[in-house]
Amino acid sequence: MRTRFSKKIMTIAFTLMIPVGLTACSSNKDLGDSQGVIIGSPDDGTILNQGPYTSGDGSEYGSDYGTASVGGVESSAVPGTQSDLVAQAGDIVYFNTDSHTLTAQARSILDGQARWLANYSNLNVTVEGHADERGTREYNLALGDRRATSVRNYLISMGVNPRRIQTISFGKEQPMVVGNNGEYWAQNRRSRTRVN
Repeated sequence: MRTRFSKKIMTIAFTLMIPVGLTACSSNKDLGDSQGVIIGSPDDGTILNQGPYTSGDGSEYGSDYGTASVGGVESSAVPGTQSDLVAQAGDIVYFNTDSHTLTAQARSILDGQARWLANYSNLNVTVEGHADERGTREYNLALGDRRATSVRNYLISMGVNPRRIQTISFGKEQPMVVGNNGEYWAQNRRSRTRVN
């Protein structure tokens, strides 16, 4: 009996160690949920994996859980939270290099954000503008501001009250991912709509 008990404990221990081992073996090229990264490139029109994320101050967002129905499908996001925005519309749009022009995919995501905001008229948002690491701090702060303003203006054009939308630029100071190639830079050229 003691041998069977020992085998059960070993089996349980081994089963619990497999996910840890797989995580430890993954590289930065392994694109997974915990990193909130993209499968593909934002420039090629792929669907994005949006969260959870860690903001520049170290706090995690995209993790308010409960139950809600999204298009008839159950979602674990509490209605009216950042996670709900992510689940129903997405909170990030991406930009091409050195551009603040909204792509067709960005406008589609923002259309969803405008619909979501119409359902929660008591909520305000802040649009954060971000840039990749190339260029000076000042240039990237200005580019992040133009990106955030483009998103704000589009949401206003879709009927969102301007008083509900603030903007802020972080320039290159808060990268989503750290890396020195086009794949990483593409993920950092973004704006994020944050529920206040």
